[in-house]
Amino acid sequence: SSITSASNLVKYLTRFTDEIFSTLISFIFVVEAVQNIGRSFTNPASTFTKGLMTLIVAVSTYVTANTLRGLRNTVYFTEGVRKNISNFGPTIGVLAGVLIANWAKVSQGAAATLPSLAIPPTFATTSGRPWLIPIMDLPVWARWGAFLPALMATVLLFLDQNITVRLVNNPQYKMEKGRRKNNMLDGMHADLLVISILTFITSIIGLPWLVAATVRSISHVRALSIFDSAGKLKSTIEQRITGLSIHSLIGACVLFDKPRAILTQIPKSVLMGLFLFLGTSALPGNEMWERMKELFKDSKIAPKERWSKVPTKVTMLFTAIQMGCLGAMVYVKESPIGVLFPVVIAMLAPLRFWLEKSGVVKKEYMDILDEE
Repeated sequence: SSITSASNLVKYLTRFTDEIFSTLISFIFVVEAVQNIGRSFTNPASTFTKGLMTLIVAVSTYVTANTLRGLRNTVYFTEGVRKNISNFGPTIGVLAGVLIANWAKVSQGAAATLPSLAIPPTFATTSGRPWLIPIMDLPVWARWGAFLPALMATVLLFLDQNITVRLVNNPQYKMEKGRRKNNMLDGMHADLLVISILTFITSIIGLPWLVAATVRSISHVRALSIFDSAGKLKSTIEQRITGLSIHSLIGACVLFDKPRAILTQIPKSVLMGLFLFLGTSALPGNEMWERMKELFKDSKIAPKERWSKVPTKVTMLFTAIQMGCLGAMVYVKESPIGVLFPVVIAMLAPLRFWLEKSGVVKKEYMDILDEE
């Protein structure tokens, strides 16, 4: 698709699709964290003490990260101090969670010791298999049977990559380097070519695929955003240092023993708190989320939003349709036909244009609600 410029199909995706997909990823992060915390209470191998400590550590990590992340919008300390503490809020939250877990372990012993990350001590295949996947050992029927799942995985990777790029390259972040003004397609073909090559390599040696990491990508670009005194975004720092540093550290954790040994000291409950933070921190600025909250607000005293010119009934209908799409995606993802999940995502764009063409949402209102 990178060679045939299939990424140009992304121009048919709009804010309607972006918002639903972004909300879905945030939902998955939050639900995964909540379910993991809940299992610490219901798992027969766990105890109430461990469940309670899991909850305390996860909530402490989340609250610390969220509070410090919001420090940039307060009047405390100097601007430089606020900015630096805010940027490292999630890191400080992780450290706080680890310290609380270690304090409980030291003071209460095994009764309060929480499970930590399970990471192989050496860089090798988990089962001891050869690095190269013996594809030809599969019977012929199995190779052909993998066609449909492979096709769905291709569609999912294509949509995940390009929707995430659209979200990150949104004109609201005012990035200019390497792209034309207000253009969100520049660079997509090259990105997809790199992703396809890496996916091919990781597939034949059995490593996890590299994906766009929607929530983390949005959090990254927001961490590089510069705001004025009124809290409005002025610009974004465009550089490669943070991306290179982050992935160099990830590579070090994969290849070297000492970084892996450090990670094994981090309780899983700390990561659940971090998941909660990442899931919820990606929601502000998502207009679908803002309209969902608006359903519970008193319209007489609530601040006017960009879509306030649209009749309330139309706004509620548009939001309800998005929520229905979100529910359908979650249902299909968790159902026995979960392999068809990418098809549901792909159908969002045609649905949006059908809503306009059929008159369910008039074009004049759709132009406001779905404005790029």
